[in-house]
Amino acid sequence: MTEHTITWHKQPLSSNESEVARVLQICNACRYCEGFCAVFPAMARRLEFDNKADLNYLANLCHNCGACLHACQYAPPHEFGVNVPQAMARVRMETYTNFAWPESFGRLYRNNGLTIALATAGALVLFLVLTILSTGHLLNAPQSAPLAGNFYAIFPHDTLVWMFGIVFGYAVIALGIGLRKFWKNIGPGRPSQEARSEAIHDALTLKYLDGGHGEGCNDEDDRFTLRRRRFHHFTFYGFMLCFAATSVGTIYHYVFGWDAPYAYFSLPVILGTLGGIGLIIGPVGLLWLNLRRAPLHGDPDQKQMDHGFIALLLLTSVSGLALLVWRETGAMPLLLAVHLGIVMAFFLTMPYGKFAHGFFRGAALLKWSIEKRQPNNLGLGSD
Repeated sequence: MTEHTITWHKQPLSSNESEVARVLQICNACRYCEGFCAVFPAMARRLEFDNKADLNYLANLCHNCGACLHACQYAPPHEFGVNVPQAMARVRMETYTNFAWPESFGRLYRNNGLTIALATAGALVLFLVLTILSTGHLLNAPQSAPLAGNFYAIFPHDTLVWMFGIVFGYAVIALGIGLRKFWKNIGPGRPSQEARSEAIHDALTLKYLDGGHGEGCNDEDDRFTLRRRRFHHFTFYGFMLCFAATSVGTIYHYVFGWDAPYAYFSLPVILGTLGGIGLIIGPVGLLWLNLRRAPLHGDPDQKQMDHGFIALLLLTSVSGLALLVWRETGAMPLLLAVHLGIVMAFFLTMPYGKFAHGFFRGAALLKWSIEKRQPNNLGLGSD
């Protein structure tokens, strides 16, 4: 155990962490939900829950599917008031803030997620529109063949590379520092190749959004549904397809010397179009479910952050598809400014919003894959 980890362990628990500790003590005595997800067998390997690192780990291992809440005999209105999804969600929010870099940015986004997301996007869009106005491209909209559809005639290629290189680089560094702090905090040990493969599989398939029985999660009531899992898949793989489109376009430009704009049936455009459609279906579905979810599911205070993340994803996809459709019209410069501003805002806020939960949850899944292959803390052998 490292000195860094010991320091974290000695810290007093927050009120939200104390609530998770109380709830898990009751759950550990009951064990009814042990087959639902990874949280409960991981919980069963512990006798006490006064360890801050353990609580951070278990909270991020929870997928907030709601199945345990509807199955629990001690859930509200019982006097024990056991609500695992809500207690875990509140501690997860604390981890996004405590491990954020810089931490002050995490606190700011935590309390004003939707406002900051839209304000950042709006400010960047305005800046880019004013930049285009200064060049005259917005007033003299491109109609001639050499300019129509050519984004680089509005913003030179090198300018775009520098702009997005700085923004993307900042997002990667900030998210990487936060993830490294979290990883050191939970003290996972060294993963085997088998553990890595299992964690990647569980993350990519969203294994624990099946309610532990394959029928799905609970949303607005105790009815099981796979909607949340499917909308998450649309969102994640839509994002990955858009990222792949950008990567292929980069290869086209630097390896083959093929400059944009690319034909409608070229690989970058096909990948980007499919990804954009996924990033409309997924976020719209997640927003619909978020607005309909039972009040006891999750943390109501996080709706600002949830909605800010969903809004930026949705605006990114809608503006990108609009730019593709009208790229050879006079609306192209304005649509380009709108799309680029929204994408930059998304990456700037990425380390502090709901996007970070995928990385933290992936780290928790990897720790679980490591932990389950080790002798448990109670000396009862290995799983």
